[in-house]
Amino acid sequence: MAFQIPRGTQDILPSESSKWQYVEQIARELCRRYNYKEIRTPIFEHTELFLRSVGDTTDIVQKEMYTFTDRGGRSITLRPEGTAAVVRSFVENKMYGDPNQPVKLYYLGPMFRYERPQSGRFRQFVQFGVEAIGSNDPAIDAEVIALAMDLYRSLGLKKIKLVINSLGDISSRKAHREALIAHFKGRIHEFCEDCQVRLENNPLRILDCKKDREHELMKTAPSILDYLNEESRAYFEQVKSYLNKLGIPFEVDPRLVRGLDYYNHTAFEIMSEAEGFGAITTLCGGGRYNGLVQEIGGPETPGVGFALSIERLLAALAAEGIALPIEEGIDCYVVALGEEAKKEAVPLVYALRNEGISVEKDYQDRKVKAQFKAADRLQAKYVIIVGEDELARNVANVKNMQTGEQVEVALSELTTYMKKVCKGEY
Repeated sequence: MAFQIPRGTQDILPSESSKWQYVEQIARELCRRYNYKEIRTPIFEHTELFLRSVGDTTDIVQKEMYTFTDRGGRSITLRPEGTAAVVRSFVENKMYGDPNQPVKLYYLGPMFRYERPQSGRFRQFVQFGVEAIGSNDPAIDAEVIALAMDLYRSLGLKKIKLVINSLGDISSRKAHREALIAHFKGRIHEFCEDCQVRLENNPLRILDCKKDREHELMKTAPSILDYLNEESRAYFEQVKSYLNKLGIPFEVDPRLVRGLDYYNHTAFEIMSEAEGFGAITTLCGGGRYNGLVQEIGGPETPGVGFALSIERLLAALAAEGIALPIEEGIDCYVVALGEEAKKEAVPLVYALRNEGISVEKDYQDRKVKAQFKAADRLQAKYVIIVGEDELARNVANVKNMQTGEQVEVALSELTTYMKKVCKGEY
């Protein structure tokens, strides 16, 4: 039987994994500069966590979660997103008592959603996200957005667009909810079954419907911005003011609602405008989630964050034709000639690696010419040649593969010499 990878997943092969490592390194360094610390949560959680936080009327909960019953009879779900797990950990570990507030966290790891696989979208995908929990300051909203924009810009993306909206507070959303129900109710039979259910349960979700997005009532639906109370309006104006001060361009889209129930006040998405990127242009989404900490059992604590797919980030880089500055090749390759030299090559390679030098040797008992070809394929900067004659004189020949220059170096000084040449000191 020939086994195949499950649908909606992918193998990240060595030829591609260096890109992932580079992007992840940039994200981690950016978080260091912004003072966000890494948090690692389990890949699976109790199902109730996502029902309470994400919302039981969302597509994620109703259609996309990987849920199973474990041997203890407990309902377990592979995490479909990162915020709920981070907030659960925040509450369980009483991080609200940390003297350094807000608590600023980031995560990087696999998420799971059962949805139709398509370009840049998988059933197992890697998500990078940040959460700032413990501040009601609009400046932290702007900081979170700035961090996301900085990540894309630092990788060279230029054809991106920031779209923001306000979902308001509870009273604003209640007034908007009533207006939405009145707007859609008379013709809700023209919408999909999901929207018909959403009308009473969560009418805001209708605006996020993919099937009926072109319906004429969508274009004339009441705008949340018209129902913001004074406090919500002032908050949104402050967020926009901070973005302007940071020099971050944005568009306001009253129809932007996000797909999770816990969002309120600020909501935002970053989209790719690269030609040929695809129909689904969203790269990153996030916003404020005041109330989520209480919903999960903690004290009243505000929060804001975002999440983005590494797969879609890489797809955006490809769409803009951006090649990441990844250093290829190894420092050196050891060519051994003769049985005694092959034996001595083993501790020599080990010693070089202990000095921080990337090095490889032949393990296929190949001829000299084939070993040099292997060094070329591995893009070795230097080749160290050790044969019977060299061993007898306790030396090695070091060849610069770019210039062709070759020098003789005493074996006792070889590791020191290679450290210097690899650093460009010779």
